[in-house]
Amino acid sequence: MRDVLCVPAPYTRCSRTANVTDATLSSFRAPHLDRAVAHCRDVTRTHSKTFYLGSRFFPVQQRRAVWAVYAACRDGDDIVDEASGEAARAGLERWWTRIQAAFAGQPGAHPTDVALAWAAQTYPIPLSAFAELHEGLRMDLEARAYHDMADLTLYCRRVAGVVGFMIAPISGFEGGERTLDHALKLGQAMQLTNILRDVGEDLTRGRVYLPAGLLAEYGVSRADLERGEVTPEYRALMRHLSELARSWYAEGRTGIPCLHGSARLAVAAAARAYEGILDDLARGGFDNFGRRAHVSGTRKLLLLPRAWWELRAAPAPLS
Repeated sequence: MRDVLCVPAPYTRCSRTANVTDATLSSFRAPHLDRAVAHCRDVTRTHSKTFYLGSRFFPVQQRRAVWAVYAACRDGDDIVDEASGEAARAGLERWWTRIQAAFAGQPGAHPTDVALAWAAQTYPIPLSAFAELHEGLRMDLEARAYHDMADLTLYCRRVAGVVGFMIAPISGFEGGERTLDHALKLGQAMQLTNILRDVGEDLTRGRVYLPAGLLAEYGVSRADLERGEVTPEYRALMRHLSELARSWYAEGRTGIPCLHGSARLAVAAAARAYEGILDDLARGGFDNFGRRAHVSGTRKLLLLPRAWWELRAAPAPLS
């Protein structure tokens, strides 16, 4: 175990150094760490069966770090979804303080904090990626209006694209910034998929992520959304955004061969299963008010051979 924790951002040099105390080191030892990781595994399995499926293809130690990252991100997401007003803002700032403490090698007693501190000590996961996630979650609390695709793309980057910056250092990768850009695009594709799946659910929270300019361009009003009307214009809008998400998946996949080892199949499987949500959304006539698009467990398993063959056919990564 290293005595000093140095975490570089994907686009900057290492900006800080944190001392890891003897108490922290003891928290990394079994069974304390095992219990913390088991908690993160359960959070991942409960809240994202698709992400959990992909994580199973990572080697054991990498898998544990991936679960820690997911659980830490999920904790922040739950705060903005389950609380409101000042309570949510205060909760989010406490979450951010916990993240920074974990990266400083001084986690609290919460199992997610312990597991994340271990993951950040073991792999060069950038704290800057969590800082961007923090900004993205603040966008939710501010109930920010999304005027155009630039606004929506920034949101997708902050709350999901940067997860690629967290996962790539765990797996190891070739290709430098180019590979990280592809990882970013894949995360953005998954978040846009979430948005398209959850339009009706988000409306109940008073959130509309569909850009106002795009709604106007396609002749869809806020009143149409609130009535849950799946009009021809709305279907055209959903089709347009689905194709955009698919283009992001395609771009993101070009970086998967640059990942090391079995992480390639892990990410490819998760991406293919997530894109399957778009297929189900289309089969349902783009009705994301009265039904929730999903991919069954059986269907996810059937998609695995396709992900594997796509990897086999992919060109070798450039050094």
